[in-house]
Formats: sequence, structure tokens, C-alpha cells
Amino acid sequence: MKVKRALISVYNKDGIEEFAAMLTGLGIEIFSSGGTAKFLHERNIPVVQISDVTGFPEILAGRVKTMHPRISAGILALRDKPEHVRQLDEHQIKMIDLVVVNLYPFLSALSEHKAHQNMLELIDIGGPTLIRAAAKNHPHVAVVTSPQQLQAVAGEMQNSGGEISAQLRQKLAREAFQHTAYYDAMIADYFAGLEGRPDELPSQIVLPLQQVSKMRYGENPHQQAGFYQSSTSPDIEGIEQLNGIQLSYNNLMDVDAAISAVNSFREPAVVIVKHTNPCGIGSDVNVEPAYQKALATDPISAFGGILCTNQTVTMNLAESLKKHFLEVLIAPDFEPEALGKLRKKRKLRILKYFPNTDNRPKYCFRSSLNGMLVQFENIAVWDEEKLKVVTEREPTADEWQALAFNWRVVKHVKSNAIVFGLKDRTLGIGAGQMSRVDSVELAVQKSGKSQLSLHGSVLASDAFFPFRDGVDAAAQAGVTAIVQPGGSIRDEEVVAAANEQDIAMVFTGMRHFRH
Repeated sequence: MKVKRALISVYNKDGIEEFAAMLTGLGIEIFSSGGTAKFLHERNIPVVQISDVTGFPEILAGRVKTMHPRISAGILALRDKPEHVRQLDEHQIKMIDLVVVNLYPFLSALSEHKAHQNMLELIDIGGPTLIRAAAKNHPHVAVVTSPQQLQAVAGEMQNSGGEISAQLRQKLAREAFQHTAYYDAMIADYFAGLEGRPDELPSQIVLPLQQVSKMRYGENPHQQAGFYQSSTSPDIEGIEQLNGIQLSYNNLMDVDAAISAVNSFREPAVVIVKHTNPCGIGSDVNVEPAYQKALATDPISAFGGILCTNQTVTMNLAESLKKHFLEVLIAPDFEPEALGKLRKKRKLRILKYFPNTDNRPKYCFRSSLNGMLVQFENIAVWDEEKLKVVTEREPTADEWQALAFNWRVVKHVKSNAIVFGLKDRTLGIGAGQMSRVDSVELAVQKSGKSQLSLHGSVLASDAFFPFRDGVDAAAQAGVTAIVQPGGSIRDEEVVAAANEQDIAMVFTGMRHFRH
């Protein structure tokens, strides 16, 4: 297809002067709208105003300028259909073979938090219409939607005397529909943010995702992977990398799990994550002793893990980390001297994370079969009105604190999940076992390897005990109180086992499965 006539209407004018000059050199006529026409005219590039083509002026302060049959028909006409050609001739409409359009900067304005009325004015109407028309008619028309595409199109046209191949036109059409879909999805996402968190999942979900980073590989070296997000930021939103080598797919999975876990605690806390599971969480008034508590839970698994704290990393903590091999260190801030010391570990990925203040709902997505499972983020802890002491003995004040601490931990552990702990630390974690008693026994085994006594500890279970065997194993380990959802057909048997061994048991009425 040889280009004889082009329409150029762009907000971002990067590369447009050179591209338009190339078109003129090939004898191609250029139609253009107000701002772009002025830009080209000032650079001595011949251009025909859209208003001269349509015979109608731009109105409504530029809201209406390109939406006209003389423009739309010139783009949409099928060149190989005689009736279309006849109608164009009848109405003296010129064919448009190349459409170069990019859109109002609604996406970049999102990060500037502009007033709602200003955001409305940045919703492009004519641009997407032109783009979609040209993309639909790509057997006869080429469409360019970003400055990054100009070089490839110009190169092909210069080498062929003004022609654009069918293969390139089809590629540009696909990218055009992706571009307008992404643009519209970002607008829909913006409006969702204005409404706040909905009570129910919407009937349709459109995800405006762009690739921010291409991973070296996925979970395994033979898998391709990339990181996509609903943001115009060129960086991963919510974190800033201060040191170290590139983040991997598995790193990002663990980073998300670590930040989610540490954000469950208002008090100073440290979490160490391995393969998306906490292998230790500790709390203290200072970050360094909180780290020591988290590390003590499972120092073997902590090797090569992800460490995250909700406090500023101090020099004392940096000194303590000298002998601890970590993949990633995450915190909301770092003392300058501590950061300088940590940066001596050249490969250590050091991340600063920023609290999420976005009002929009956070959905959790997981691919399944040929579709997607979607749920709201699990932000619940427990409902105090539903808490029910079901045993003869009530928890002591210290036990209540310990139960609350470890219940916050267990929601971040893969099911079946069991956590032993005190009011300021975990002591043993059993994750991902096929039976609940196996998770109890695994947690006991791990605490033994770490030389931690479970006598006087409490236990949190993410779901009910289907049999009394898990309670019996916990009692043998030294547990004095248990928190669990309840709801088993054998609850009476389980509660009886607790009473027999003087264990206080609390039902939350809330399950925390994590698959």
C-alpha cells in the first residue's frame, strides 16, 4: 500500500517534525488539526487544516474537530470496493492512507492528582475514534499511535518509495487496539477510584496493565516472565530499589508477601519470608531485637530469605545483618550510615517501600483453566464481636496478646497453616501440609531444630481442627491456648481435648486460608 495522504494529530510531538518532513519529501499530502498544524506550519512543512477539509470550524474549545464524515469516510473507505470509491468521488472526499495520532495525556495526569474537571478534559474522544477507524481498515490504512513507532514506519516508507507493508500495518493495528483499550481501562480504573471500595465484585473487570520490567526468567529459567502494573510509572510502583542486582520473578513474589505480612502489624515488626511463607516474625520497641526474634524462629530457612520491617533500618540492624545472607532487604526508610554499610553488599537488593494510600479496591488475581479467579484482598483480622471462648478456661491477658499476634501471622502462611508463638514472636511455623496435624508436627519439629521451647506458647490455626489429634499434639508440645475459626462437625471433640489438657480455646468464626 502506497501512502498518498496522511492525517497527523498529536499531543506528544516527539519526532513529528522529522517524520512530517519525510512525508513531504515523498510527495505525501498532510492533513492536520489546530495545534499540530500550527507546529508543522512554523517549521515550514506544508499542511492542510482539518477545518479546510471538512468545511467546518473547530468548535467547543477544540472538543470537536476531527469527528466529521469527510475524515471518517476518508479513513474507513474500502479501496477495493467500487461502491465505496464511487461514494467518495460523489461527495469529493479524499482518501486518508496514514493516520498518526497520539492521545491527550490522561495517563500521566493521574500521577499529578489533578482536579476531576481537569481529568475529564483530558479524556480524548476524537483521537481514539481516528485510531480505531484506521486500525479497523488496516488492509488499506496504516495507524501510528506513539513516537516509538515512527522510526520503523519511516524506515520502511523511505526504502519503498512511500509504501507500508501489510505485515507492518497489521502489527500497527494490533498495537493501536491495545493502546486504546489500555487508555480506556485506565479511565475506568480512575472512575473506580472515585467510588471507593465496592461491596461486591463488578460484573466486568478491565485491567490496564503495562510492562514495567522484563524478568530474566520466571519461576524457572525456561519460563519467560515480566512485571506489569496499572500505572504510568516506568518503575515498580510502591517500591524504590536502592541497591543490588535486578529483581527476579521469585523475588517479587516474596517481596509482595513480606510487605503484606509486615503491614499487618502496627507495632515495630520484622518478618523474614522464604518462598512466600513467613519463616519468622518478631516484634519489639526497637527494630534490631525484633529482627533477632524473627531470625530465632527458623535461622536455617532464613538463609537466603527476604527481610522486611515496618521501621527505619538502623545502624545496629545493619551490623547484625553482616553475617546474614539475604536476597532482599525491605524497609520504609534507612539511616544514611546504615544504608552506606549495607550497600557494600553489592548484590543485596535493598528496597524502600511506600505505604499504599490508594482508595481503590485491591483485587487478587490468579489464572485458572482458561480464565481468572478474582477475589478482594484479605484485609480482615478478626471481628471481636464474633470471638468466642469455647473452653472451661479463658485465656489470660498474656495469652490474649499472644493469640492476637499469632493470628495476624497465620493469615500470611500457606494452608494448612499452624503458628506457635508468644505475644511478640513466632516460635514454630508449619505451612502447606496436606493434613492439619502434619502442620502441627512440622512446626514442633522446626522449633526443636531452632532449640526453642514451646512450653507456655499459644497456637494459631488458619482453619478448624477436623480431629482432636492436632490439639493433642499441640498440648504435648506445651501449648496453653489456641485460636482457630471453629466450624468442624467434631468441634465438641476438639474442645473436649482442650479442656482435658487445660488449654484455653477461642473461636474466631473467620477462616484465613491462603493457597
